[in-house]
Amino acid sequence: MKSRVMNLVGISLVALWLPAAAHAQGVMGGAQEGAESGNEKAGPVGGIVGGTVGAVTGGINGLLGIEQRPRFRKYVIERHIPSYRYEEPLNVGVVLPEEGVEYYDVPAAYGEVRYKYTVVNDEVVLVDPGTRRIVQIVE
Repeated sequence: MKSRVMNLVGISLVALWLPAAAHAQGVMGGAQEGAESGNEKAGPVGGIVGGTVGAVTGGINGLLGIEQRPRFRKYVIERHIPSYRYEEPLNVGVVLPEEGVEYYDVPAAYGEVRYKYTVVNDEVVLVDPGTRRIVQIVE
């Protein structure tokens, strides 16, 4: 019984940590769907496990997969999109300014990507259009 409680605590901590670790990457929707599905099938413990698994899956949805990145990067480069010059180090999580940055829709050929793309410091990036936060640097 003690082991089961410890497992439950561990799973709960992971479930709480994942949304913070994968901010703005679809985690919350995935966690909610996974928790609901797990709860229906296996009760409260299933809800916790399902929420954790759903969060991971939701974190991946909306981003470009490994196979798509080189092809997408080439697509963007061929369009000669002007590069926005950002003076700070460019990382996932950086919020781009409201003015001066042009955002473009990701073509359907690359899947259901809910983010937009732009070029910053000659890097192709995916950006959450609601927050202007970089969610992926496409290499």
